[in-house]
Amino acid sequence: MVEISKKNKMIIEKIKKLRSNFKKLGIDGYVIPKNDEFFSEYSREDKLRLISNFSGSAGYAIILKKKNYLFVDGRYTIQAQKESGKNFKIERLDKIINCKLFKNKVLGIDPKIFTSNQIKKFFIKNNRIKTISNTMTNKIFNCRSYSSKPFFSLNDKITGENYKKKIDRLVSWLKKVKSDYIFISAPENIAWLLNIRGYDNPNSPIPNCRLLVNSKGKFFLISKKAAARKLIFERKLMNNQIIDPANFKKFLNKFKNGKIVIDTKSCSLFYEKIIQEKFIIIKEEDPIYHFKSIKNPIEIEGMINSHILDGVALTKFLYWIKKINKKKITEFQAQKKLENFRKLNKNYLYPSFDTIAGAGGNGAIVHYRAKKVNSKKINKKDIFLCDSGGQYKYGTTDVTRTICFKKPSKNIRNIFTRVLKGHIAVATSNLKTHYNGKLIDIRARKYLKKYNLNYDHGTGHGVGFYLNVHEGPQAISKFNTIKFCEGMILSNEPGFYKKGKFGIRIENLLFVLKAKKKLYFKNLTLAPIEKDLINYDLLNDNEKDYLFKYHLEIYTKLSKFLNINEKKWLISFI
Repeated sequence: MVEISKKNKMIIEKIKKLRSNFKKLGIDGYVIPKNDEFFSEYSREDKLRLISNFSGSAGYAIILKKKNYLFVDGRYTIQAQKESGKNFKIERLDKIINCKLFKNKVLGIDPKIFTSNQIKKFFIKNNRIKTISNTMTNKIFNCRSYSSKPFFSLNDKITGENYKKKIDRLVSWLKKVKSDYIFISAPENIAWLLNIRGYDNPNSPIPNCRLLVNSKGKFFLISKKAAARKLIFERKLMNNQIIDPANFKKFLNKFKNGKIVIDTKSCSLFYEKIIQEKFIIIKEEDPIYHFKSIKNPIEIEGMINSHILDGVALTKFLYWIKKINKKKITEFQAQKKLENFRKLNKNYLYPSFDTIAGAGGNGAIVHYRAKKVNSKKINKKDIFLCDSGGQYKYGTTDVTRTICFKKPSKNIRNIFTRVLKGHIAVATSNLKTHYNGKLIDIRARKYLKKYNLNYDHGTGHGVGFYLNVHEGPQAISKFNTIKFCEGMILSNEPGFYKKGKFGIRIENLLFVLKAKKKLYFKNLTLAPIEKDLINYDLLNDNEKDYLFKYHLEIYTKLSKFLNINEKKWLISFI
């Protein structure tokens, strides 16, 4: 009999404990999302992983009396099967919408980690929802409260705009929508608005808090006072402007009745119910998502400088792994080596997400994570995909390079080249005619789809300034119609994945630049693209010219930070 792993035993035990409470709670099943109560992408409290072992960034687990389901999107189907397939039936995320698998069942949810929109979209039509206090589930999941380090403020020289001016912009918007208040429930939006950062997220400088702002510009921070104590001096806050979350309902009674905006993507059902007892709710997208998507010149300058530092680290790593290293190393050792190159710069803080370092078949798992124990050794015949990024004191990076160690087959080189052609098509798009992500996504996939090849993830996402590596509202995807504006930053990352064989992805960050009254994309990322994987016969003259100019720019900006051998290697790309 095969021995069940210790982790698997713990998962089975948690599921049993959860089910043992169903009768007492009057439910037929329980729903667990990926997000925490702040709807963070990366959280220190990941109940979905604790119940299912699934480590991807999006998904829902539904535990029934006799069966368990895990719903994930196309990026994660292979990964979910590998990580959670022993205990869960894996389904695509789109199947959860008005799903009849749970028809007429009462599903329990924690109101602090669901929005009313989530419930309406996924569960209301065929099921009944019952809100359950998280006291019981916190015990089952053994959730521990952690002490948040105090939030800290950023200097105007880094942010490029004083927080008071940002509040004035928000107040103007409130007047337009004829609202008396706005409840800001997304911590990253508060971070942008007040020019503050924190330590409540493993990969982003997020300050876990909420904010109430009135139409006169006065604001109240809903946070533990210990976390906000530095802001009393740095932002000259009064003690009564910091509200303990436990006192939120009582605090609202001090206000006059009126209209209040809440954001449907991040305001939990728990807070919505408290707010609607006092105010008339206006459901609108928080305008800060749009405000912060448009970086000012100082933020763009910071991002450019961060990418020079990051480009040096990545270029040194690529040279080392291809030309210097003679040992057979593991995926985990490779990602640690890259991290060490980044750490050589004093302005580097920590990874902007957990590095994806996949060799061979692991590269086909879109959000693969190499573990220290039993990490796969990288073989010379493997295609190696490395997706990584950093948080710097004045910027956020995200870059993917796919490399080889010996001459690959013509088929692999052809596929890589078609991905590259899509990547170049995105970077050179005419933003007058291709003014949103939906239009550009078609260009990215064109050369793959011609041969019935494709990929299941979006082509690009928005990126924050020393904030979340993924942010909206702009993106390059089949569905995103947000018009590009000067100062927006996006990733450009088409790919292709052959299950069990290899993964290919080429990712740069771009920003929208305006010159001579025209908008166009400008690369931020500076790192060579694997020439040994390119079939140059498939590139036209414009594409070859693009590669020449791109690698010339890399050499021009990075060469002074490289040693003689690294320079010689890098100049071979030109």
